[in-house]
Amino acid sequence: MAIKCKAKMKDGMVEVKALMKHEMETGLRKDSKTGEPIPAHHITEVVCMHDGSELFRCNMGPAISKNPYLSFTVSGPNVGDTLQLSYVDNMGESDSGEAVVK
Repeated sequence: MAIKCKAKMKDGMVEVKALMKHEMETGLRKDSKTGEPIPAHHITEVVCMHDGSELFRCNMGPAISKNPYLSFTVSGPNVGDTLQLSYVDNMGESDSGEAVVK
């Protein structure tokens, strides 16, 4: 699992923190040995779901650093509920993770 996430209830809102393992290549760098451009490979979309409903969605691009950290607050889930977080990158690859609200 390449997404580590935590969710914590705070003042009636759920604070979600996620660390996503991803190289996040811009497509602008060159390989130091061959001089060939390194292809762009970056997360394009992150989605947080709860009981089949979308709570949060964001778009990302190549300007985000390697292994991005994302933090956001949502309303709706209760303590003990499970949130699903997933991402898709520009190469069609995806990954996901879960967090139980504490």
